[in-house]
Amino acid sequence: MLSCGLGAEKRQGSIFCRTQNSLYHFITGANIQIIRGTTTTMLYLIGLGLADETDVTVKGLELIKKAERVYLEAYTSILLVDIANLEAYYGRPIIVADREMVESASDEILAGADTSDVAFLVVGDPFGATTHTDLVLRARELQIPVQSVHNASIMSAIGATGLQLYNFGQTVSMVFFTDTWKPSSFYDRLKENQQIGLHSLLLLDIKVKEQSLANLARGRKIYEPPRFMTVAECASQMLETEEERGEGVCGPQNLAVGVARVGAWNQKMAAGTLKQLSGIDLGAPLHSLVLLGKKTHYLERDFVRDFAVKQDVFDTVWSELYEGKQ
Repeated sequence: MLSCGLGAEKRQGSIFCRTQNSLYHFITGANIQIIRGTTTTMLYLIGLGLADETDVTVKGLELIKKAERVYLEAYTSILLVDIANLEAYYGRPIIVADREMVESASDEILAGADTSDVAFLVVGDPFGATTHTDLVLRARELQIPVQSVHNASIMSAIGATGLQLYNFGQTVSMVFFTDTWKPSSFYDRLKENQQIGLHSLLLLDIKVKEQSLANLARGRKIYEPPRFMTVAECASQMLETEEERGEGVCGPQNLAVGVARVGAWNQKMAAGTLKQLSGIDLGAPLHSLVLLGKKTHYLERDFVRDFAVKQDVFDTVWSELYEGKQ
């Protein structure tokens, strides 16, 4: 019989038992599971997947249940369910970590991680954003051990479009344009991908707990309503930039694939020209867009064609701009 020499704790029908060398997890009526062969405390970066609370891995869920504190990074991406769903499923209260906390007050997250386990939850995969790499570097400076639990992200799940992952070039971000700020650096990355015939994945802007320039300048903690860029908005901004740059990178007749809520039961996809996609409605967030490379394989074409906005238009553009470029 196992003796919990370093104490035991019961949570949500589970018992976590510490011995000198191991942490054991008991589930009523089940066998002993060894979670890890050490009692060293850690910062855990845990990927949650793309859609809802059930996308977490078994390993990730076990670590969440035993953590002293659980944070949810809530500004580089979002799940498609409320935080209450996560708390009910994980059996743990969750602290929402906004941009300000993660980027400017990370010490609050890391505080005590040298004496108790802290879980930092990330939508998708833990290393899908550079912010999370920075958090790991800060933890290392404090000599806090870090372990990551990976999960699906849009970078891999975009394969659901039928486009082959090894035919993708650089991934770029598309931010919301304003009247006075319309950055076009994304255009140069698209051009580089186009020159070698590769697809380009565009990750679309989200605005969560953002301040207006006026409120930011005055130091007022007043936040704008959340905004999530759509495929139509992205396509429109690409066409606007093409009109200005005029290098034929993302013109009205370039083929693209718009996706929404990838990984969810109601995910949606549409293929067509950028002009067509600039007027499409794919519903609720999150959205992404893929600009097809000229070396699109015939198998990719056949897969994508099934969800074309208009197959006759798709076929015409394919024959004029893509046929024979493989």
